[in-house]
Amino acid sequence: MTTTKPQSQGFDWSKLVLPISVLLVLAFSLGPIIWQFLTSIKTNDAIVSIPNVYIPAPDQLTATHYTDLFARRPFHRYIFNSAFVAFVSTLLCLGLGAPAAYALTRLKLPGERIILSLVLIITLFPYILLFLGLLELVQFFGLGNNYLALIVPYTAINLPLTILVMRSFFQQLPKDLEDSAKVDGYGTVAMLWKIVLPMTLPAMVTTGILAFIFAWNEFIFALTFITRDVMQTIPVAAAQLGGASIFEVPYGTTAAATVLGTAPLVVLVLFFQRKIVQGLTSGAVKG
Repeated sequence: MTTTKPQSQGFDWSKLVLPISVLLVLAFSLGPIIWQFLTSIKTNDAIVSIPNVYIPAPDQLTATHYTDLFARRPFHRYIFNSAFVAFVSTLLCLGLGAPAAYALTRLKLPGERIILSLVLIITLFPYILLFLGLLELVQFFGLGNNYLALIVPYTAINLPLTILVMRSFFQQLPKDLEDSAKVDGYGTVAMLWKIVLPMTLPAMVTTGILAFIFAWNEFIFALTFITRDVMQTIPVAAAQLGGASIFEVPYGTTAAATVLGTAPLVVLVLFFQRKIVQGLTSGAVKG
């Protein structure tokens, strides 16, 4: 009696598809950031050397580019300007957008569909087309070289998106929970503050970070409405970095400014990572 040996199965290459795809996406996404960071800590000779120095040696590392940012220009002031404008505009977006979204969700307003359609259209409208009109308003009200020249437009641009996103989350909350709170003696303000707000905190964090990132990275308005050097934001300050002569491009200093301008956003997202995931998951369930 002869026994047949089981045929050995070949290697399942499909198991490598997902890990390789993840690595490729990470390399594509993190590649520019890693390259900027390496450029910011390389000496000028290593930056311009041919062939390219991808991984600098110990003698090719330097922190001069970072110290030059603060020695030659008030870069700490630029960081404060960006943080202040982005933080205030984000608070205003949430403070105005969340109540508006709640009202559109719970109250039977006349013309609700028209209001939502207008909000959606404004959200899709390219904000750069508002530039000339906003410039006229800034000149008319004398808001040039004033933080309000950036805070007000950033709030207005992000407000429609805040309303739409927050409304989708308010729709998920069971209305019976609010009715029970009112039966227990909660007023409208107390109910919103103690019950509704904690339940929508992930949504507010997600929406707030989107508004914060836009305000932090915005360039055109900050370049035009603010001309005083000490009031510039990080994108404008980084774009105006110059070398010792018109023939010198400060690659290292520009890379250092880019890293410093990106690091706070990375820290912010990592800090609120769990809330962001909860907010996105809730939005996906609703969708």
